[in-house]
Amino acid sequence: MEEYHRHCEEVGFNVDEAHSLVKECIDGVLGGEDYNQNNINQWTASIVEQSLAHLVKLGKAYKYIVTCAVVQRSAYGFHTASSCFWDTTSDGTCTVRWENRTMNCIVNVFAIAIVL
Repeated sequence: MEEYHRHCEEVGFNVDEAHSLVKECIDGVLGGEDYNQNNINQWTASIVEQSLAHLVKLGKAYKYIVTCAVVQRSAYGFHTASSCFWDTTSDGTCTVRWENRTMNCIVNVFAIAIVL
């Protein structure tokens, strides 16, 4: 059991690193764009796929789940919530909020440690 804990500390989920990677992906896809419902599927797929690829390249022993929502800005706001039942010493989550004058984007990353 001690070996497992040492292993998790070495490969711990770095929220700041994940946040930066995901924000770069969002900026690359949505930066300079205005909301257009015809592009939403392409944009969300690109953000999720790019974020996942960058996370996997980190080479850490995690399974990742990445979700993305893009909505048109309005006076009604946008609210999300999530809850996880997991090992808080090894698993982690990161939420990135991005917005411009026409849309809001929320990306959630869930990282579940692979116990070998």
